[in-house]
Amino acid sequence: MPSFIALSPHLDDAAFSCGATLARLAAEGWQGTWATVFTASVPNPTGFALACQLDKGLPADLDYMALRREEDAAAAAALGLAAPRFLPFREAPHRGYESAKTLFGATLPDDAIVAPVAVALAGLLDETRPDLVLAPQAIGGHVDHVQLVRALDEAELAAPVLWWRDFPYTVREASPPEPFRGRMAALPEVEIRFGATAFAAKRAACAAYASQIGFQFGGLESLDRRLAAAGHAESFRVQGRLPASLAVLAETVPA
Repeated sequence: MPSFIALSPHLDDAAFSCGATLARLAAEGWQGTWATVFTASVPNPTGFALACQLDKGLPADLDYMALRREEDAAAAAALGLAAPRFLPFREAPHRGYESAKTLFGATLPDDAIVAPVAVALAGLLDETRPDLVLAPQAIGGHVDHVQLVRALDEAELAAPVLWWRDFPYTVREASPPEPFRGRMAALPEVEIRFGATAFAAKRAACAAYASQIGFQFGGLESLDRRLAAAGHAESFRVQGRLPASLAVLAETVPA
């Protein structure tokens, strides 16, 4: 059976951006690994890191990342995937990014996260030897997404990649930042279409992130509207040659 690995920056990105594709691959017998990179718990958060927890109505003494890891596991189950792998790296608010503005600005000169993440990813890829990698384009410019792309470059990917469009950043503004726009635009674009079953699985996976739905979408009704508007297709940029069993599912988007 072919295999894939989905590399998610945060505990929600993969489900939001390509959940239906993951559900379809799982339903068709692909062996899948879901790994989320920035998942480490940080005791006694302060400043902006604490504010990112409090603004979601969560108490200061709650292990926020443990809650989110539980949500990630529920989302994976909704998509028909095995329990996720959690890499032990801290999110940007715990690495010196002290405001919402800095999360979507230039990466800090002293943010040395790329090298250790690259080592971890290289080990994970060597262990799983996937036929396909799914990863973010970093649309929206969130520094954790950007640093993950850089880490993947250092890890020297051998497998083909489906670079997903980072939802909901893709729909928050007409022209969201695209730090890797030139690079991604040079790659062919494909759509993977899906039916009602995969759509329902994606919706259930997205809804599993209860701590994030209000902040990201304004509630479940708004999430449903966003998903309905996105339709029954997910778009990707393709790096390398897709496995034959996937190539027949991917429809090329005219340039």
